[in-house]
Order: sequence, then C-alpha cells, then structure tokens
Amino acid sequence: MQTEFKNVDPPMWVAWNQAKASIRVRFLRMVITSLGVALGIAFFCSMQVLSLAPVKGATQSSSQMQWLTGTSLVMCLVGVTNSMLMSVTERYREIGTIKCLGASDSFIVKVFFLEALLLGALGSLGGSLIGSSLMSIVMGATTGAPAIGPVLIVVAIGTGVGIVMTVLAAIAPAIQASKMPAAAALRVDV
Repeated sequence: MQTEFKNVDPPMWVAWNQAKASIRVRFLRMVITSLGVALGIAFFCSMQVLSLAPVKGATQSSSQMQWLTGTSLVMCLVGVTNSMLMSVTERYREIGTIKCLGASDSFIVKVFFLEALLLGALGSLGGSLIGSSLMSIVMGATTGAPAIGPVLIVVAIGTGVGIVMTVLAAIAPAIQASKMPAAAALRVDV
C-alpha cells in the first residue's frame, strides 16, 4: 500500500513569526531597506502636499514633479526587490528545510509577503509622516497655516502606496523562493 505525501501549510501565525524572525536576523539590512522606502515615500508625500497648495514662484512644472516622484518610487521598488532577493539567497537552506518538513510553496510565498508587508508598513508610515509633516511646516512658514485634513489624506495615500509597492517588489523573490527544489536548496552553500 502506497500513501501519497501532501504538503500542508502551517498556520498563518507560524508564517508571521518566521517573517519577524527573518527581519530580526537581518536587522541592519532591513532597517536600511525600510529607510529607503521611507525616503521614497517621504518625497512622494512632500510632492503631494506641495501639489495641494502650490507655492508662488515655483519653477518646476507638474510633469517634472511627477517624473521625479515616479523615479524615486521606482528606485525604492528596486531597493526592496534587491533586499528581498538577497534574503532569498541567504535562506536557501532554511527554505529547503521548511519544504522538506512539508510546507507548501504557498507557505513560502506567505512568509516573504509578510516580511515585505512589515517592511513596507513601517517604512511607508514613517516616510509619509516625515514627508507630509516637513512639507506642511515649510508650506505653513511660506503661505500661512496649512490645513491638517489634506495632509492626513496624503499620509494615508503615501502609506498605502508604500505598502503596495513593497508587496509588488516581493513578488519575484517570493516566487523564486517557492519554486526552489527542496533537495537542491539543502545542497547549496552560500
């Protein structure tokens, strides 16, 4: 009698704990990645606040601002993707062990998405608060008291954009990690 082996996903809290542990182990790189996200989102939010109340004498056109904002977001996307790819490369053996213990490909993808979600949420929230606040202060100093309502909307939009951006950046590394054969991953020396 032959039984068929079926991969079973551990509960979601196991994936969550694994993602947090991975961030703890690679803390310095993850801080640098989060700072990169924060800077990109801070620039995005500062441009959004600036577009709410244009400053007299501004020399840059709207298309130049959009180009600069888009470029900063693409650079963040590349930085997050690079960091996640490095995380996959460093964790070949860990991924192989998890797969040998019965975790499915979808569990591996969940772990990497949760890791990216944590990085994106922390970096995006911090960056959107910093960028919106600083530009709001500058706008308040040059044109009078800025409205708080639109700035809070920009913070929410910036945080959402950053989270979506980091999760999108994790797609390719997560798929690469999930498609890795377990036996080959255990033989790799990094």
